[in-house]
Amino acid sequence: MDVNQIMKMLPHRQPFLLVDKIFELTDEYVIGTKGVTMNEQFFNGHFPGAPVMPGVLIVEAMAQTGGIFILSTVPDPENYLTYFMKIDKVKFKQKVVPGDQLIFKCNLITPIRRGICHMQGYAFANGKLCAEAELMAQIVKSKDA
Repeated sequence: MDVNQIMKMLPHRQPFLLVDKIFELTDEYVIGTKGVTMNEQFFNGHFPGAPVMPGVLIVEAMAQTGGIFILSTVPDPENYLTYFMKIDKVKFKQKVVPGDQLIFKCNLITPIRRGICHMQGYAFANGKLCAEAELMAQIVKSKDA
């Protein structure tokens, strides 16, 4: 999926759309990517002279990748929103800086039931694990649908 296909599924828009491409989508996992550039708005304040991508945004990007996974299970994903229910066991292992290519992998931990998805997420930069987290999210019909 390219960014246009992603935007048909996710409600996020710039500057908060944090997934550029989905490379692989199966019944068990999803793999997506984000190119981190110096043009990201958060680098203006995090940190001047030493830009580092905030960890919460790495987790958000991981969650958006997982959102593509769960939304792909319904026939009309544009009519649903995805909400975090739980974030657990978050670990940051490497910093992410401009020029890095983030690769996200979210694996299903338990089968999806009643729109609830429990995933293990990983973020890699420069071939190294930079963050991991257990994520739980739920999809619900949007009010407009």
